[in-house]
Amino acid sequence: MIPCPIAEDRAVWDVLPESNRQVMNSLDYFIVENVRSARRFLSRAGVERKIEELEFVELNEHTTNDADVERMLKPILAGRSAGVISEAGVPGVADPGADIVALAHRHGIRVVPLVGPSSILMSLMASGLNGQLFAFVGYLPVKEQERQRRIKELERRVMAERQAQIFIEAPYRNIKLFEALVKTLAPQLRLTVAVDITSPNEYIATRSVAEWRKSQVPDMAKRPTIFLLGI
Repeated sequence: MIPCPIAEDRAVWDVLPESNRQVMNSLDYFIVENVRSARRFLSRAGVERKIEELEFVELNEHTTNDADVERMLKPILAGRSAGVISEAGVPGVADPGADIVALAHRHGIRVVPLVGPSSILMSLMASGLNGQLFAFVGYLPVKEQERQRRIKELERRVMAERQAQIFIEAPYRNIKLFEALVKTLAPQLRLTVAVDITSPNEYIATRSVAEWRKSQVPDMAKRPTIFLLGI
């Protein structure tokens, strides 16, 4: 399980530990979310093998057939090692890479997670919210009424259990979600906005909803953003 940088404006080895390089150099078979971005990542990382000599198969939201996932495992069952790479951050977390990992476990294949950046955990680390009890809930609904109901559900969970809630949005809808959060949530709740994590332009701020209502909207339009809610 090979992490890759979240932000492309940072050098690969400024973000990943040098120990990952040896593993990456040893592989010639990769199961990836997107072949083009995986090739670009490996090229930027300076892997020893020529990119043209590497074999790639895609595992993403378009992979809906279990038989296709089984076929991806055949080279591993035959003795090859494989690297799993997602679009950004760590594979298998909020990522279809979990499907091939689950299958590997069923076949008794060893799964090795390498160290690397996870925007979900890094945003929690920097938030000041409850790191002892938290949940990643993915995307909130797009439709306004459904989204408001979901926001109130998360609010109740925070208030009742003190469980931090972590969620994301498509970058072009970040501002709309932020405005809905600030409008809907109780003023005493704390909201963290974490933008472009690991980028030189990284922005992470935690404020009460009441304070956010008096502040400017953060610069997060079309920028990868993690939202966290707590008390």
